[in-house]
Amino acid sequence: MLVARSVALFVVAALFEIGGAWLVWQGVREHRGWVWIGAGVIALGAYGFVATLQPDGDFGRILAAYGGVFVAGSIAWGMVADGYRPDRWDVTGALICLAGMALIMYAPRNH
Repeated sequence: MLVARSVALFVVAALFEIGGAWLVWQGVREHRGWVWIGAGVIALGAYGFVATLQPDGDFGRILAAYGGVFVAGSIAWGMVADGYRPDRWDVTGALICLAGMALIMYAPRNH
């Protein structure tokens, strides 16, 4: 159950971080204005809080593992929000990052 909770928290964190960055991008690069930028900043702040809810207490481990989720999530976000079409190397790289996340977070440890 802890793994499922952890994975769910990573997904929520990715939605806030990637979504927040996308909102800021839209506000600045696509000239959608301060409301978009402000919503992005709020979402990015929420991401920081969600990361603290992970069951593991090691900040470095959580953020390192989250990096893999961020990579895969960014590609998925681009596909849904912007019509981005990843090639096989994008997909392969994202899968490698997710495998790295799984090793960092869920490998058996002698604590």
